[in-house]
Amino acid sequence: MERESLKKYRSPLVARYASEEMAFNFSEQKKFTTWRRLWLYLAKAQQTLGLNITDEQTSEMQANIENIDWDMAEEEEKRRRHDVMAHVHTFGQCCPKASGIIHLGATSCYVGDNTDLIVLRDAFNIVLPRLARCIQRLSVFAEKNKNLATLGFTHYQPAQLTTVGKRACLWISDLCMDLRNLTRARDDLKFRGVKGTTGTQASFLALFENNSEKVEMLDRLVTEMAGFKQAYKVTGQTYSRKVDVDILSVLAGLGATVHKICSDIRLLANLKELEEPFEKLQIGSSAMPYKRNPMRSERCCSLARHLITLIMDPLQTHSVQWFERTLDDSANRRICLAEAFLTADILLSTLQNISEGLVVYPKVIERRIKQELPFMATENIIMAMVKSGASRQECHEEIRKLSQEAAAVVKQQGGENDLVTRIKASSYFTPIHNSLDQMLDPSSFVGRSPEQVTKFLAEEVQPALKPFASFLDKISELNL
Repeated sequence: MERESLKKYRSPLVARYASEEMAFNFSEQKKFTTWRRLWLYLAKAQQTLGLNITDEQTSEMQANIENIDWDMAEEEEKRRRHDVMAHVHTFGQCCPKASGIIHLGATSCYVGDNTDLIVLRDAFNIVLPRLARCIQRLSVFAEKNKNLATLGFTHYQPAQLTTVGKRACLWISDLCMDLRNLTRARDDLKFRGVKGTTGTQASFLALFENNSEKVEMLDRLVTEMAGFKQAYKVTGQTYSRKVDVDILSVLAGLGATVHKICSDIRLLANLKELEEPFEKLQIGSSAMPYKRNPMRSERCCSLARHLITLIMDPLQTHSVQWFERTLDDSANRRICLAEAFLTADILLSTLQNISEGLVVYPKVIERRIKQELPFMATENIIMAMVKSGASRQECHEEIRKLSQEAAAVVKQQGGENDLVTRIKASSYFTPIHNSLDQMLDPSSFVGRSPEQVTKFLAEEVQPALKPFASFLDKISELNL
């Protein structure tokens, strides 16, 4: 790393966390080479429709897509105070034969907005396979642990038992909703296309001597060259900023899901029931060498909050776009769109890494179940006693007294739950002594959890992952 770069602020999203793939997608190189490709598409389409543009000119443009004189572009922008015209002149400098037809009939948003849409589409195509991998890794975890009983929590207080795998399916279900939402948002994206200064296509109508069919064909040809099936039928100078709201809404929803999952993991780590991966030489605390902090999950929660809050930018930007367009959208969008996808990229890479190395501690889970299960089993014990001929009311009173005594041992003395021992020592409960252990088998308290896991994975998860089958093998490697 050049030492000079350390004297300037660098976004941690790129410098510390993001994948090279996503960082490149929002790079200046990608942006300005895409501008040049869009100028080439426009020239080729105009040539196809009869404008006086030669193969020599388009070939020259094609040959210089990557040949950007960055110093010249910077100087041109300082001089002209206009980024698009700076790059028009820079491109024209290396394409002297084509310089006169570059950007013909177009407005700045022809390259600006269309490039944004290409970059946003490509960003979706980066994050969607990552999301699919997270779902697949957690599915393996859920299947493996579908029978492992664990204490359920409501209000973060002990509740009925569930299984470790069933709980993971709650996470997977939310991620599958995100997969659906992100896929829908990507597939809803259309191209701005060739629309002119206020969206009326007036400049192109003039170029083609009021031939509306040729203008429509021009729009269609450029849209197809850019890899889109459709263009927006109506726009102002820009595509509607409502589109940005839609995109960041689904990404914010993903952020909420990841935050919930990683919060659960952090709480389970505190209970020592579950841990995220921990490197052999990893240090949990500079002061407390015994600690194994869930730093990956904490990172996810931290970044997820940032992703969730970014939705406010496009909401406010869309609300203040006057008429056909105002420029107060530009600086804001340069930040929030890139940061949203960079953050989502980091969240999914980290969540995948967590999911690939989750560690379960069954003995700890078993011990916690034994602390709570006797209280949960009291209703079953009463039913068994009634079947053996006892009075329901008398049995209820007997077990109430024993339960209160056992609870006092736990809460006041810090001891273990000894309710089962008390029941076994009571002659009143002699009729069910031999079946007591069977009644306290945790597997009899998890309901249909294992079956639910099997059915959910087979009927909902596997079909959702099928389009991403070729992407599922990649392992997540993090810069920790």
